[in-house]
Amino acid sequence: MIGPLVWLIATERLEAAFWLFIAAGVSDVVDGYIAKNFNAKTELGAILDPLADKALLDGIYLALAIAGWLPVWLAAMVLGRDLLIVVGVVLLRRRDPVFRAMPLAIGKINTFAQILLASFVIADAGGWITLDGQVTALIVLVASTTALSGAGYAVQAIRATAQERPS
Repeated sequence: MIGPLVWLIATERLEAAFWLFIAAGVSDVVDGYIAKNFNAKTELGAILDPLADKALLDGIYLALAIAGWLPVWLAAMVLGRDLLIVVGVVLLRRRDPVFRAMPLAIGKINTFAQILLASFVIADAGGWITLDGQVTALIVLVASTTALSGAGYAVQAIRATAQERPS
C-alpha cells in the first residue's frame, strides 16, 4: 500500500489516502493478531512486518514533507532514525546471526505518535478538521520520541557489540 498511499498524498487525494492509511493499519493489527493467537509467527514475518511498517510510515512522512504538510527536518529525522536502525541490525546480525533488537516502550510510543501525527496531518490537510495546535504538539512529540527511541536502540547496539562472543 506504500506506493498508492504516497501517490494519493502527492496528488492531494487526501480522503482516499486517509482511508487507505486506516485500512493499512487495520490489516497490520489483524495480521499481528492472527500471528500471535493462531501460532502463525514465522522468522520471515518477524523481519518483514516491522520493515513494512517502517517503509509505510517513512513513505507517508516523505510524501507529507514534500507536499509541505510536515516539516522536512522531521521527515528526515524519522527516515534517518529508521535507516540507522535497519543498517545497525543488518551489521549486528552479520557479526552475531542470532542478534535480535528488543522492542522498546519508547519505540512503541514513537510509532503510535507517528501514526497519530500522519492521520491528523492528512485529515487537517484534507480540510475535514482544523488541528493546528494538535499537529504542532504532535510534531514536538514525534521529534522527541524519535530522538529518544533512536538513542535507546543505539544503546542496545553498543551493548551488543561490547559483549564478548562465546568461543
